[in-house]
Amino acid sequence: QVHLVESGGGSVQAGGSLRLSCVASKYTTTLGWFRQVPGEEREEVAALFSGGVSTYVAGSVNGRFTISQDYATNTVYLQMYSLKPEDTGMDYCAATTRNDQKYWGQGTQVTVSS
Repeated sequence: QVHLVESGGGSVQAGGSLRLSCVASKYTTTLGWFRQVPGEEREEVAALFSGGVSTYVAGSVNGRFTISQDYATNTVYLQMYSLKPEDTGMDYCAATTRNDQKYWGQGTQVTVSS
């Protein structure tokens, strides 16, 4: 079992910045962030694979968002710059273990106003 606790969401104006944090209760091979808006599928925003050997960042946020990890504390961060109204949604931290079990955090709301 992996427990994930997110923090850092909030409300900002367009052009602003936020940093999301997610603390995992144990090491996992993959940690990442997904966003969901009402009525739509949850979509992957960014992820670190195999302990950071490779990285994924969605095209819609590439150049504005950065994912990083503190391996000493099993914490993954999503630094978000130049936020746009379309970045609004519930952001979820996700962890995948070596045997492909996936765990989710409780979510943190990000709201960007124009």
